Amino acid sequence: MREIRFGIIGCGLMGREFASAAARWLHLTDVKAKPRIVAVCDTNPALLGWYADHLGPMQQTTDYRELLANPDIDAVYCAVPHVLHAELYPAILAAGKHLLGEKPFGMDAAQNATIMAAIAARPDLLVRCSSEMPFYPGAQKVVDFVTSGAIGPILEVEACFLHSSDINPQKPLNWKRMARVNGEYGCMGDLGMHVLHVPLRLGWRPESVTASLVKRVPTRPDGKGGTVPCDTWDNATITATVPHADGAFPLVLKTWRIAPGEANTWSIRVLGMNGSAFFTTKSPRQWSYMHYTAGGPQAWATEDLGYTPLFPAITGGIFEFGFTDAIQQMWAAFVDELAGGDAKGFPCATPAEAAAHHAVLTAALQAGKSGQSVKVAYA
Repeated sequence: MREIRFGIIGCGLMGREFASAAARWLHLTDVKAKPRIVAVCDTNPALLGWYADHLGPMQQTTDYRELLANPDIDAVYCAVPHVLHAELYPAILAAGKHLLGEKPFGMDAAQNATIMAAIAARPDLLVRCSSEMPFYPGAQKVVDFVTSGAIGPILEVEACFLHSSDINPQKPLNWKRMARVNGEYGCMGDLGMHVLHVPLRLGWRPESVTASLVKRVPTRPDGKGGTVPCDTWDNATITATVPHADGAFPLVLKTWRIAPGEANTWSIRVLGMNGSAFFTTKSPRQWSYMHYTAGGPQAWATEDLGYTPLFPAITGGIFEFGFTDAIQQMWAAFVDELAGGDAKGFPCATPAEAAAHHAVLTAALQAGKSGQSVKVAYA
C-alpha cells in the first residue's frame, strides 16, 4: 500500500487526534494509501515527546521552517491558532507540501484572500479544510436524501454546532476568546465551517444575512490569579436568505459556545414540501426523515444506522459511530484524494468552500453589529 508521509504543525488536541487516526489505519478495510507521521512541530517543546513515545522516532522541532525543509514530507496537517494561518498555510504550499489545514483558513476575509492566492499559485497541490462532522453516517444520509430530490421545495434549513463549557464564567481564558488571535468573528470563526460545510456543499449560498451576536462573559480568569477581558462573541445565530429555483428559503446557522447542556452537538435539519430530514450527533446511530404526498400522513421515520461509514472498517455494522471515527473518515477522504481517488464522492471541505464561508461570516459580523440585513460579497 502506498505510504504518504506527513508532518504536523501544531501538536495540541487536534494534532493528537490525527496521530491517533493514523495509528489506527488498520481499522479501515478499503483504502488506497496510508499516512505515516514523520515530523512534528510546536512552539511548546513539551508537546513533542508524546508523538515519539507513541509513534517512534521522528523529526521534532519548534521551528516550522525546519519541518518544511524536510524532503521526506509529502503533506502537512496544520492546527494552529487562526492568526497564524495566513503565515503558515502559504509557507507550507511554497515548500511544495499538500495541506489539510484547520478552519477557518485565516482569521478574517483579508487573511483568507492571502491564503487563496497561495493556493492558486500551486494548483499541483491538494488543499483541504478540516471539518469532520459531516462524515457521520447520519449526516451522509441527510446529504443523500437532499441530493436525491426527495425534499422538494425547501421551507427551511437549520445547521448548528453547540458547546456548553463557556457557561462557566470561571473557565480560564484561552486564545479562542481573544480577538487578536481568534479574530473578531469569535465563535463564528471557530465553528462556522462546521455549520456551513454541508449547506455550501449542497449549493446553498446565502445571498444576505441577519445576525444576533451575544457576548455574555466580558472577563475571564487568566490562569495566573488575575482577570482579563474576554472580547469575542460567545454565541451567534445567523439567519440567511438562500436563493433557489423553487423559491428563496431561510438558512439558520447557530454557532454557540454557551448552549446550556450541550457538550459538543452538531446537527442538520432540512424541511421541505415533499420530504424532510434530520441528524444530530446526540443520536449518533440514527437519522430521521419524512416523505410526504399531498393529503397523505405526515410521519417522521427514524432509522438505526449503526456503523456504516463512507470508508468501510472492521467494526461490525451493529455498533456505534463516534467522533474519533468521524476524524478518521475525514482523514481517509483526504488520503484517498492524495492517492488519486475521489474520496468516495465526499471530499473534505474545499478552499472554495472555506472562502465562501468567510464571505458569510464577514457579512454576519457586519449584520450583527449594525442590526441590518447585509448582502454576502463572494470573492
